[in-house]
Amino acid sequence: MQKEALLKLIAETAYNTGYGAKKHFATYDIIEKLPGWVTFISGAAAILALFIPALEAKWVSATFIIISVGTGNILLYDRDKQKYAEVGDTLTERFHELRALYYEVKTQPAGVDLPNHAIRHANIQTNALSTNVAKQIFLSDWYAHYKFFWQQQTGWLDEQLNFTLFRDKLPLSFTVTAILLILSAILWLASGRVAQLLC
Repeated sequence: MQKEALLKLIAETAYNTGYGAKKHFATYDIIEKLPGWVTFISGAAAILALFIPALEAKWVSATFIIISVGTGNILLYDRDKQKYAEVGDTLTERFHELRALYYEVKTQPAGVDLPNHAIRHANIQTNALSTNVAKQIFLSDWYAHYKFFWQQQTGWLDEQLNFTLFRDKLPLSFTVTAILLILSAILWLASGRVAQLLC
C-alpha cells in the first residue's frame, strides 16, 4: 500500500478507535457521576424551595421527579461500569499505537510500497474492532464528541480527515436539537408578542 493511502487509512481507523474509547469513557463518566449530581441538585432545589416561592411550583417538583426516574435507568448500567473503563483504556492504547504508526509511515519516502506497515495497521484494527461494549448510555454520543474533539489533541487526524465543526465536531442530533430549541424559543416569544398586539 502506498504511503498517502496508508496515512489516510490509519487516520480513519484511529478516529474510529479514539472515538470509541471516548464513547466508553463517556458512558463510564455518566454512570459514575450523574446520579450524584442529580441528587445534589434535587436536594439543593428542595432546600431553596423553602424560601424561594418560584421553586414551590408543581412543574419544578414534577421536573425533578422525572429526572430522578430517568436517573434510575442509569443504575441498569452500574454493574458493567468497570467494563466500560477497561474497554476505554484498551481502545486508547490502540489509538496511541495507531498514532505512532502514523508518524512512522509519515517519515517514509513518497511512492514507496509499505506492506509491513499495512500489516501492522490491519492487526491493530482487528484488535480494536474486537474490543467494545455494544450497549452505551443515552447522551454518551454527545459527551464522547466533547471528550474526543475538545479535550484531546486530534491535529494529526485532521491532517488527513479535515474535520469541520458541524459535520464532525458536533453530533448531528445535538445540532438538530439546538436548532429546534432556538426555533421553539423564537416562536414562543413571537406568540407572546402577537398576543399582546392583538389585545
